[in-house]
Amino acid sequence: MNVLITGASRGIGLEMVRFGIEQNWRIFACCRHPHQADSLLSVAKLANGRVSVHVADMEDLATIQALAYELRNEAIDILINNAGVYGSDKNKFGNTDVASWLDTFQVNTIAPLKVSEALIEQLRMGDTKVIACMTSKMGSMADNGSGNSYIYRSSKAALNAVVKSMSIDLRSDGIKCVALHPGWVKTDMGGPNAEITTRESVTRLFDIMLNLEDKDSGRFIDIDGSDIPW
Repeated sequence: MNVLITGASRGIGLEMVRFGIEQNWRIFACCRHPHQADSLLSVAKLANGRVSVHVADMEDLATIQALAYELRNEAIDILINNAGVYGSDKNKFGNTDVASWLDTFQVNTIAPLKVSEALIEQLRMGDTKVIACMTSKMGSMADNGSGNSYIYRSSKAALNAVVKSMSIDLRSDGIKCVALHPGWVKTDMGGPNAEITTRESVTRLFDIMLNLEDKDSGRFIDIDGSDIPW
């Protein structure tokens, strides 16, 4: 099993790398600044060559193209678009940071599509053929009962639209595309009061990803495997 993970230097992404090592998978771990990713590099050193660390900056699409060329002969079974940002705290009505909003869309919405496009041939060579995008319940229109968070909510809602369209466009290739909510996780973004650990989240996420059927492509899936309303 060959798995590529963006945003692999911390949080959920780093735990995915650890999980993959335990399964004896081949992991392509991607992040913005590998030379600064001490935790990831330490994990990779203990993986007996099964983990390689690559540059993939979601704000610099040239690095995505370079990654695709570097991995041009590698099959990818599961592509996990995990890299994401919350954006500015100035995200309430009447006080929205437009520059941060645009940056957040670049990372959370545009980059996952461009990564998927760049690595499509590698996915076609894979056996499992899954594109999983880490989204959030905060991208659900129906689930929004508290308002605010314009920047993050809108970027994840747009990502959900990207996933749905990819699921249709890539159906003929047998590639399954899903939007996954990882739960409220104890990470830098989720905070210490979150409900589950990164290990709990990652274990459930991979259980979902490894058991997807063709009919699941295009779903917006909660951490318990249920559907989240758009």
